[in-house]
Amino acid sequence: MHGFIPILKRELAGYFVTPVAYVFIVIFLVLTGVFTFQLGGFFERNQSDLRPFFDFHPWLYLFLIPAISMRLWAEERKSGTIELLMTLPVSRAGAVAGKFAAAWLFAGVALALTFPVWITVNYLGEPDNGAIFTGYIGSFLMAGGFLAVGACVSAATKSQVIAFIIAVVLCFGFLLAGFTPVTDFLSGWAPPALVDTIAGFSFLTRFDSIAKGVIDLRDLIFFASLIALCLFINAAVLEARKA
Repeated sequence: MHGFIPILKRELAGYFVTPVAYVFIVIFLVLTGVFTFQLGGFFERNQSDLRPFFDFHPWLYLFLIPAISMRLWAEERKSGTIELLMTLPVSRAGAVAGKFAAAWLFAGVALALTFPVWITVNYLGEPDNGAIFTGYIGSFLMAGGFLAVGACVSAATKSQVIAFIIAVVLCFGFLLAGFTPVTDFLSGWAPPALVDTIAGFSFLTRFDSIAKGVIDLRDLIFFASLIALCLFINAAVLEARKA
């Protein structure tokens, strides 16, 4: 992990020296507000919780997170700066983890800036703040899962557009894995063990459980292992490309 901190600082600062970071944050905050108050019917529900707020996070992340991850390695490869990066006194693991951590922290900043919604629901009622806090944790973990998948794809191509499209498709597959139509289709010909395994990869199912205030160790292990696996593949792809 040598060089992790310098890469983290470099990448995180790089987000805020260009308008990209501010545009992303504004779009994310505007969309969360529209989905929560307009489509989610926050006030019409007359319930002091943030379910309308968290229910749309997976679908927001489906497009916004790949927009962050697509530039992680594709831009470096297209501009040729990846060769310079790998000649610096940093390990490949440190570079991969540093880039990912910077993008994850940036997504976390955007998520943290939604705190006025939390203040609003406390002003209007007496919500279960423990469940809201776990919902934020689940949302942050899910963003990390999307980012890890997107970073892995970005390392395999020089085109940011291709990286974005493939990442969206893969993340959409993770979202739909636990949908009833998908499991019903698989149960018609696949063994039950395989159906349960595929359903276990559903981001929606695991995020919904955490958003309800239930932190299951299996959900935490799932997101942690998925992120670790994708980062390992990311490093392996970079090594193969170098060869």
